[in-house]
Amino acid sequence: MRFRQRVTAAVATLVLPLAGLVGLATPAQAATSATATYAKTQDWGSGFEGKWTVKNTGTTALSSWTVEWDFPTGTKVTSAWDATVTNSGNHWTAKNLGWNGSLAPGASISFGFNGSGTGSPTGCTLNGGSCDGGPSVPGDSAPSAPGKPTASDITDTSVKLAWTAATDDKGIKNYDVLRGGVKVATVTSTSYTDSGLTAGTDYSYAVLARDTADQTGPVSGSTAVRTTGGSTTPTDPPPGDKVKLGYFTEWGIYGRNYHVKNLVTSGSASKITHINYSFGNVKNGQCVLDDSFAATDKAYTADQSVDGVADTWDQPLRGNFNQLRKLKAKYPHIKVLYSFGGWTYSGGFAQAAQNPAAFAKSCKSVVEDPRWADVFDGIDIDWEYPNACGLTCDTSGPAAFKNLVSALRTEFGQNYLVTAAITADGSSGGKIDAADYGGAAQYLNWYNVMTYDYFGAWANTGPTAPHSPLTSYSGIPTAGFNSADAIAKLKAKGVPSAKLLLGIGFYGRGWTGVTQSAPGGTATGAAPGTYEAGIEDYKVLKNSCPVTGTIAGTAYAHCGTQWWSYDTPSTIAGKMSWAKSQGLGGAFFWEFSGDTANGELVSAISSNL
Repeated sequence: MRFRQRVTAAVATLVLPLAGLVGLATPAQAATSATATYAKTQDWGSGFEGKWTVKNTGTTALSSWTVEWDFPTGTKVTSAWDATVTNSGNHWTAKNLGWNGSLAPGASISFGFNGSGTGSPTGCTLNGGSCDGGPSVPGDSAPSAPGKPTASDITDTSVKLAWTAATDDKGIKNYDVLRGGVKVATVTSTSYTDSGLTAGTDYSYAVLARDTADQTGPVSGSTAVRTTGGSTTPTDPPPGDKVKLGYFTEWGIYGRNYHVKNLVTSGSASKITHINYSFGNVKNGQCVLDDSFAATDKAYTADQSVDGVADTWDQPLRGNFNQLRKLKAKYPHIKVLYSFGGWTYSGGFAQAAQNPAAFAKSCKSVVEDPRWADVFDGIDIDWEYPNACGLTCDTSGPAAFKNLVSALRTEFGQNYLVTAAITADGSSGGKIDAADYGGAAQYLNWYNVMTYDYFGAWANTGPTAPHSPLTSYSGIPTAGFNSADAIAKLKAKGVPSAKLLLGIGFYGRGWTGVTQSAPGGTATGAAPGTYEAGIEDYKVLKNSCPVTGTIAGTAYAHCGTQWWSYDTPSTIAGKMSWAKSQGLGGAFFWEFSGDTANGELVSAISSNL
């Protein structure tokens, strides 16, 4: 995906460098009516992700909070979000930001960090007093994680779970059983039978322990369960149906005001088979959550929510992930993949390629986080570009991509989807030739071939050319820059046709200062766009600059001094017909918010594929 301009919200998280900062002064307010609890949410061996939750347990508002703790030598915070985190040696201090310091009675706020080392926090204080429910009640350690639950006696409507006991210095009080990250029971034994389930449905279970002081320990590993029985519903795609996949952007909830519910109101949810949620970041060679506010924390009101039910302040998961969970409950045929990388975040793949197994382990830890393990059915890697240049240039070598996806398949197994978005540069010696896409195909369910962004106003004087040509044409600026040549080259390298998806852009690219209507004209620069010069959504262009001609299976428009190219329902119908004639596995598009309110481009893909 070529354009990745992040829209920053007023509540967006801030990642802060921590080296060399000096600890804050000790706060004066005592924490007699608040608690701070800690959980390690991810662990990839060489590092981990931690999360603190501050809760106001009193009857009056809390105006600010400061959490302090100690790490053993060798363990430290490397980056943090939703708090200002500083240190003096091994002593660490986290202080609220301007927008999240005030907590009403019963309210809670979380902040997180990435760390290195293997130690755990000790000596926790909140506003100068004991953290109480935190990991360090004086003289009382928090419990360990229970064993990963095992499933047995699975029926259409129930499953029996069992796990090995957690340990604690003062004794275990009980266990919380989590289904899809939500507590469904609290038991004193190490087993539980969950009933009232739906036949033929996927569930995910994990367990956490609570000690006699009500301290909770880390969550266990998660176990996937599918109940028996069930039948295909009218919304399920028939066996062998083509893939119809759309990208949903994490940041679209801000300036674009596009939410998961829009997939329902537009009618698109019933016409797609898969969603790629974009993007997770790749940092220090690891998969990491990018914007936790958008993904897991944003509270949705009833009118914004997929099922018409408002989020509550104390539910364990909110944000886009919870809305996707609700969408899947409403449309059980939809599968969701977590996409990592993209144009902006591909720089981290070079380091990931140095240790593919560790990278794959970190990715599975994010995808299978027990708070949202039931949301995702697989992982998508959007590396732009292996052993070639994108936003930055990569020199990992032609085998790096194959090694990376091989490790992902080994880690995720056969029950998860593993896919990749790849270049569509069909030129001789171009980006397709730079990596072993043919050899890597055996490990992947399919490739999203990015057959768009071939030409655009980065060539600010032109020549004008369609950014998503299906075929070559007389006068095309660069040979091989078209869908047909890219697909042919990938097939020639041994990629099966059924593992190739044709890409459609739900946007146009354009120039200004153009006098010639036909392609090949000169320009003076990029045409103005709502979010970025030279780019505009289809839903805008169809009215602001209507189509005046077609070329190479796509459309173009000349209006005033502006020249745009974009796909329409008519040209999409032609491209879908071509995809079927080539035996392709389906189509995908970037991205949902560029479509009209009634989803006419999604409809064109669905009805013609």
